[in-house]
Amino acid sequence: MTVPKKKRKKAKSPKTRQKSVSASVGEEHHQRSSRDKMESSTPSFTQRPHKAQPDAYIPPKDVVTTTIGELIQGIRQIPEQHQSRFGITPDGGYGAKIWMAGDASLVRHPGVAIVGSRNVSPEGAARARRLARELAAAGVVVVSGLAKGIDTEALKTAIDANGKTIAVIGTPIDRAYPPENKRLQEQIYRDHLLISQFAAGKKVFPSNFPERNKLMAAISDATVIVEASDTSGSLHQAAECTRLGRWLFIAKSLAENPSLLWPKDFLNYPTTRVLTNTSEILETLRVN
Repeated sequence: MTVPKKKRKKAKSPKTRQKSVSASVGEEHHQRSSRDKMESSTPSFTQRPHKAQPDAYIPPKDVVTTTIGELIQGIRQIPEQHQSRFGITPDGGYGAKIWMAGDASLVRHPGVAIVGSRNVSPEGAARARRLARELAAAGVVVVSGLAKGIDTEALKTAIDANGKTIAVIGTPIDRAYPPENKRLQEQIYRDHLLISQFAAGKKVFPSNFPERNKLMAAISDATVIVEASDTSGSLHQAAECTRLGRWLFIAKSLAENPSLLWPKDFLNYPTTRVLTNTSEILETLRVN
């Protein structure tokens, strides 16, 4: 009796096995991708709720929209030749939009902007604090930009001295920058005034900050530069003061620093002064 030979299965070549493995892996990946897509398309109520960070910035709920022209109308003038730069037109256009939260009446009071370096020296920080404290004691509103360094020192000190402040920021009003100033920014819109010329949700560009300086100069009676290098962004505000006819005070330590070039450029303007004492600002603005 002849026993039939069993047919041997042909062994798969390495290439065939590789294709099978690849197909298996590909199929598994496809199934995972399908599951992921299905899970991502599942309504949010089936997902674990996202917990808000307890220390996140809380934007103001009550935000008022106005324009630069309406904000300073009857209080401060913008020279006719520069009005178009602020969007103010002869046919009655009041200029670019502004978003603000807090006490808008503070704009009607004498206001002095204190600006300077973000990477401030201990001496510069001390000068900013002293100036803010003395201006606040005289009833002058301290204006600044909420940046690190001089801005933060000035705003915090004025608040601690029971003075009033206005913060003009280079981001939309629903964002806090730098993040470490978020609590300070909240305090300012609750008890003082927070102003931005950028709509909520808008992307932030480096050009926002010179624009912020331009607005800050416009809503203030004077600007004091406490500490700044030859490349400081504060010089945008110094230039804006000369254009708008606003007073510009340069700290004596800067004016007498032989390594700085920029103070000499601005001291030729009739509205620029070297600051040695806070009383010089009060006398110039006829405060008290």
